[in-house]
Parts: sequence; structure tokens; C-alpha cells
Amino acid sequence: MKKEILATSVVLGLGLAASALVLHAHEKPLETVNYVDLKKYLGTWFEIAAFPHPFEKGCSCTSATYGLAKDGSIIVKNRCIKGTELKVTEGRATVTDKGVNSKLSVQFFWPFKGKYWIIDLAKDYSYAVVGHPNRKFLWILSRRPTLDDQTYNQLLVRAANKGFDIRQLVKTEQIGDLSGI
Repeated sequence: MKKEILATSVVLGLGLAASALVLHAHEKPLETVNYVDLKKYLGTWFEIAAFPHPFEKGCSCTSATYGLAKDGSIIVKNRCIKGTELKVTEGRATVTDKGVNSKLSVQFFWPFKGKYWIIDLAKDYSYAVVGHPNRKFLWILSRRPTLDDQTYNQLLVRAANKGFDIRQLVKTEQIGDLSGI
């Protein structure tokens, strides 16, 4: 009986400690990567996983292609398959932390803007993790439609350490490259 009470107390204690860590990480300001070379960041990114949101409901094969506009802003083309239809949404992004380039403001529909913060990025720009400082938005992106399990799991741990509830992540079904469509 004493062993069962002790074991239950240990489990409860660990659970409370983990909850406190998530809450503490959530209270800290969200850290971004130190620097983003925008020329290397441009191109197509495939969504590997994301927090579910109404604007992506029913989507598969989700990708985003970034290109430089003449005015220095970034053209964002999001694509996905919804049912049997290809959906394309175009927006604009601007850098809000000049010189570092890890914080962007993205606008798809006027007057609404969203924060797009790059919080993890491979040295070779093969993957990226993007979030919002309120931690209600999170995307894991890759240059290819798939990402190996080891890398994916490492990104999950790092996102959790930044205060994201990774239990909300849903993997995105990827069939192929829609960027040329």
C-alpha cells in the first residue's frame, strides 16, 4: 500500500513538474533563430505538420512558395489540395526585424496580418519551424515532402522546450510537389 502511494506521488510530482516547465517556457518571450538569409529561405517549403486551424481544414499536400517582390517584400503562395480541388492563396510578407530576418509579418487578407517567426532552421535550410509568439500557431516545414523521423522528433522536443503544446500537431499528408502548379 505504501509503495502504491509513493509511486502515485512520484508520478503526480513528475506530471506537475512537466506542466510547470511548459507553463514557464510559455511565459518566456519566444526566441527566434539568430539570422535568416532570405535568399536561401526563398523557394518552396512543404508542410510536414501544423497546429490545425480553420484556414487549412481539409487540406493535404500543403506547401508554401516564397519569392522576392520588386518592392523588397516577399510574395507568399500557399497551395493545398482540398477535396479534389487545388487551392492557392497569395499573400505578402515583410521582415519586421531588419538585419536578423527571423520575424515576418504576413498578410493574406487586408487588414489582417499574422506574425511568422522562424524559431528553428537547419544550417542548410532543409527544414524550418515557424511559430507565433502566442504559441497558438506552429508549422514544421521541409524542402522535401517528407522529413526523417529522427529530425522530426528533435524538432518536436525543441518546439516543446519553447513552450508549444506539441500534442496539438497534426502531420500533413503529402503526395507530391504542387509548387509548379
